Amino acid sequence: MTDHAWNDRAWTAFDVTVSDHIAEVTLIGPGKGNAMGPDFWQELPELFGQLDTDPGVRAVVLTGSGKNFSYGLDLVAMGGTLSGILAGDAKAAPRTEFLDSLRKLQAGITAVADCRKPVVAAVSGWCIGGGVDLICAADVRYASADAKFSVREVKVGMVADVGTLARLPFIIGDGHLRELALTGKDVDAARAEKIGLVNDVADDQDAVLELARSTAREIADNPPLVVHGIKSVLDHSRSAAVHDSLRYVAAWNSAFLPSEDLSEAITAVFEKRKPEFKGR
Repeated sequence: MTDHAWNDRAWTAFDVTVSDHIAEVTLIGPGKGNAMGPDFWQELPELFGQLDTDPGVRAVVLTGSGKNFSYGLDLVAMGGTLSGILAGDAKAAPRTEFLDSLRKLQAGITAVADCRKPVVAAVSGWCIGGGVDLICAADVRYASADAKFSVREVKVGMVADVGTLARLPFIIGDGHLRELALTGKDVDAARAEKIGLVNDVADDQDAVLELARSTAREIADNPPLVVHGIKSVLDHSRSAAVHDSLRYVAAWNSAFLPSEDLSEAITAVFEKRKPEFKGR
């Protein structure tokens, strides 16, 4: 696919440019803080499917527009996905519909992980929830000094179900993973580098983007078929475990996600207050 064809595609959630074998994908919202709404989830698998098959692309730089990489799932815009299962008497049908919807979200992140063109993420500002899911699907992650990360799902009454719990075990140690997932705490760039969540930290947003571009350039200058082979071999040993984890968490959340605590968490988000969880 030529540069011109990429520029002609009217993406809503992304800005995409391709130059000298490197694609640059920038999250552009339209939600605040590049929050992940319906457009993001619809376009993500299509975009990375095209990047995967485009012979003119050899590496991908993934970043966010504005000050933040992503605030994660857009709860307001995606409320319809949760509405049926949040009903107090949710039966098999709404649970099955939720399972199908969840698997589609998972497939979007998986399209990034399965892309044969290595993906280098440049993170600045906040990277929350779904943002962490997304960068876990990248091959290399860099952060600016102001970056902050949070596996925030536990704070809103959810088990992270789109890829973090499946892929992060292969990136950081089990103890660090459990600390992040069970507390939902915020982690700064220095700590993220220390635990291996990111490869390196740059001074600011411009510097981290240049670092990602430099690595993408090094990758793109290598033999493309060999690069594909390296990704395939590296992914092979963990692909079955990731797939099994995604299927398990999708089934688990479809069965157990509906709760008073989840409703309370979502209500608290809209009311901008601290939730009161009661384990019901």
